[in-house]
Amino acid sequence: MAVSTKNKISRLDRLYEDERGYDFIGHTKRWYAITAALLVGAIAAILIRGFTLSLDFEGGTTLSMPAGDLKEDEVATVFEDSTGVEPEQVRIVGAGDAETLEITSERLSQEEVDSARSAIYEEFQPKDENGEATPDAIGSSTVSESWGSSITQRMILAMVVFLVAATIYVAVRLQKIMAFAAILALIIDGIVIAGIYALFGFEVSPAVIIGLLTVLTFSIYDSVIVFDKVNENTAGLEGQRSKTYGELANLAINQTVMRSISTSIISALPIIALFVIAVWLMGIGTLRDLALIQLIGVIEGIFSSIFLATPLVVTFANWTNRVKRHTQRVLDYRAGKSEDGEPAEAGSGKRKVVTPSDVGAKTHKEVAEEQTDHGSSASGHTGATWRPGR
Repeated sequence: MAVSTKNKISRLDRLYEDERGYDFIGHTKRWYAITAALLVGAIAAILIRGFTLSLDFEGGTTLSMPAGDLKEDEVATVFEDSTGVEPEQVRIVGAGDAETLEITSERLSQEEVDSARSAIYEEFQPKDENGEATPDAIGSSTVSESWGSSITQRMILAMVVFLVAATIYVAVRLQKIMAFAAILALIIDGIVIAGIYALFGFEVSPAVIIGLLTVLTFSIYDSVIVFDKVNENTAGLEGQRSKTYGELANLAINQTVMRSISTSIISALPIIALFVIAVWLMGIGTLRDLALIQLIGVIEGIFSSIFLATPLVVTFANWTNRVKRHTQRVLDYRAGKSEDGEPAEAGSGKRKVVTPSDVGAKTHKEVAEEQTDHGSSASGHTGATWRPGR
């Protein structure tokens, strides 16, 4: 029984060698349409609904105490009766022994805070961590509007510095058009994420801003991985006529798509764990905000790096005369035309331009057969020697 010795190529290898790969660049208009729809929806949500800002941005007062058997509506009634101010939010966060009841309102004076603490203590007798009923079990914190304004200014400054630094790095390390594409994709990422927060009413806190900078960094890192492969594939662009710039860029996406997805999944796992711990176990708002923005950003970053950033690079590249001329050369070559546009000689249309990837794709068996053929051919011409120019 004959045993087949033909090497089998895995699906991932076929993807890497541009066999059976998905045509990402060929569906550029589809990705642009999806991006445009997301942008319109995000901008509409921001303009119509606006953002739900945390206490750190708007300023205000927060009272917190162990939840115990307290009811939100009952505590809210006592708070309003004692201060004359309607609370903006009363909620229980955390789980188990870590459950905490929080009351958030507009900024109160110290007299109003003391009045609310006394009234709540007299009515509900909250206990501290030692199980003793005491007014000290009711904590308070007040943030002024100026503090929120200062945070906003620093946030904008940090965003600008990040975008400038990222642009310079990509432009120097790779190509200028890649820098433009990366920054445009980052801006779109930021708008879409902001739109999601506005649409669903998620609270915007300083932790959200920190998380946003983190996920934007992750997004540009993922894009740079693909860009680096595009840069490698197109290094000898004008020295071959087998593939256009867009086809080489599409090959780069297929070669890196599994790495991008794997990296994103691995990054999402600890974020999900952090989110579960923050929401259901500890009830820490800062961790919750940080985990939520990172989870949303990782998902958006996958779409941006694979379906948006590289198609933008190809679009910008196709506007340049250099790439236009090369693309026309490739099309003419495939149509069997010579460099001057005339029909090529018989058989010239079948000639294959060998690229480094083609050379690397040859097996040892094929190389040995070629060497054998050359050897037998040489032996068939007795007395013939090779000289330069012959």
